[in-house]
Amino acid sequence: MNGQTAVVLTRDLNSVRTIVIHQPAKLNALSGETALALREALEQAGADPAVRVVVLTGEGRAFCSGADLSGLTGAVSAPGLVQEHVERFFNPLVLTLRHLNKPVIAAVHGVAAGAGASLALACDLRLCSESASFVQIFSSVALVPDCGSAYFLPRLVGLGRAFELMAFADRLGAAESLRLGLCQAVFTDDTFAAEVQAYAERLAARPAHALSLTKQLLNAASEQTLEGTLGLEARWQQVASEHWEHAEGLRAFGQKRPPDYRQRPL
Repeated sequence: MNGQTAVVLTRDLNSVRTIVIHQPAKLNALSGETALALREALEQAGADPAVRVVVLTGEGRAFCSGADLSGLTGAVSAPGLVQEHVERFFNPLVLTLRHLNKPVIAAVHGVAAGAGASLALACDLRLCSESASFVQIFSSVALVPDCGSAYFLPRLVGLGRAFELMAFADRLGAAESLRLGLCQAVFTDDTFAAEVQAYAERLAARPAHALSLTKQLLNAASEQTLEGTLGLEARWQQVASEHWEHAEGLRAFGQKRPPDYRQRPL
């Protein structure tokens, strides 16, 4: 495992880069320093051609317990401090996750609370261990959701359910999260790390260029009309069809073999 900073670690295995929030004593609470380090690690993964899939997780007993408020003591009496902190550290991290040119999987074990839950929701996919839970904790300390929860959660569970979860700060366990569509799969705690890696490697074997375009298309379509989305699909379908991955997919189909999207044919 290679360190980016003291608060974020990374490891590479079979085209999958795992980025680990490394603040276990604080249940991986998200400080400004940690947010900057995560953003740097994500940008490095995006620029590395050897990396095809990114996994985001936390060290120890939790995914991320939310924002580290220790540096915001006295914020109530300091006009603009909280807004500045969110806009400087957290918002750019969420945008980096969404705009990264590679799939990002949140591997959630233990609690994902507040900004930690938002961080998981901003990823493309979420895999949970049996011990995982999500909680929109903000209202428990008379705050509103941030880090994109107000954007992502209603799109996953509906407006009414999202408001209910935010208003009551109810904790959702892994099974209920799967039922509501917050995650794609739940694995046992003992097998979680291996299952996440296997899932990520399956994704890494898919056509990277096409998945990058698909992620961009989904991002754009969420803000488009049907007509606008149809136009985007047509334009990006043309881009995808001109890439070597498409030729390999057609060739493999004709030859009745699995396609190899990891290496461009000579």
